[in-house]
Amino acid sequence: MLKFVVPVLALGAMASGAQAAGDAKAGAALVKARCQMCHVLAKGQKPTPMAPNLSGVVGRKAGSSDYAQYSAALKGANITWTPARLDAFLQAPGKLVPGTKMVIAVPDAAQRADVIAFLVSNK
Repeated sequence: MLKFVVPVLALGAMASGAQAAGDAKAGAALVKARCQMCHVLAKGQKPTPMAPNLSGVVGRKAGSSDYAQYSAALKGANITWTPARLDAFLQAPGKLVPGTKMVIAVPDAAQRADVIAFLVSNK
């Protein structure tokens, strides 16, 4: 029985790795359509009253930008935004950070990968 477990796990890892690559161009379109109503994206741009600037978010500590209205939950989460953390957050924000103000999820894994690929490129 164990002989079958390892190949299945390996296939799962390969699929998630391929999916994690994402398409930054497709991600840019998704971010424009779904995220820009609250977030700004340009480096140095002042955040909106609703949400922080997403420029340079990858590698940044959660709750550490100049956005003044982070939830206490996000400020105290002690998370650095890596692609994996962003994937978990975008899949279910309240599950990763209970009490976050972010309520919009991206349930589709391929779309999350595209959004994250864009965020990685948006420095």
